[in-house]
Amino acid sequence: MSLARFLIGASVVSIAPEGRTAARIVETEAYVPGDAAAHSFRGPTARNRPLFLSRGHAYVYFIYGTHYCFNVSAERVGVGAGVLIRAGEPLEGLEIMRGRRGAAGDRDLLRGPGRFAEALAIGAAQDGLDLCAAGPLWLATGAGPKPQIGVSRRIGLTKEVERPLRFFDRNSAAVSGPKYLLS
Repeated sequence: MSLARFLIGASVVSIAPEGRTAARIVETEAYVPGDAAAHSFRGPTARNRPLFLSRGHAYVYFIYGTHYCFNVSAERVGVGAGVLIRAGEPLEGLEIMRGRRGAAGDRDLLRGPGRFAEALAIGAAQDGLDLCAAGPLWLATGAGPKPQIGVSRRIGLTKEVERPLRFFDRNSAAVSGPKYLLS
């Protein structure tokens, strides 16, 4: 849970053939050990293997047959947990992101986990990458003012719905989800 809070205000940097893009993380959801809503709940599989790596590895999965979601592994080796990156604000490569996202307005460019991954060209090729090492995708420390962090229940789940494991920057217009969860 501490990593989910820590990542608010941090940046994700992506290098792809079109160029470099970067986004400031403004919304996360934690999936902790023993969490019935977590992909790691039933133990390691070929699909969720990165969740059982040391903290700071990418876990990327395809959902609903339409988009990728990007997570960061959150525990020590062998303990399955992760942080879903739900939303961000563009920092670099705005035109590249716009091209990837089509007609999306700037507020919605990185608003929601599928949009975030698409705007930064995060897909299956990044699954398992060490986000703390040099490479095509990495995490950078936050720049600018410290965000005012809000907490709420997670979104779109059917298990362990009421747990306060969603974190967001109260001052960002890019935060996703229903307004009643933002108070």
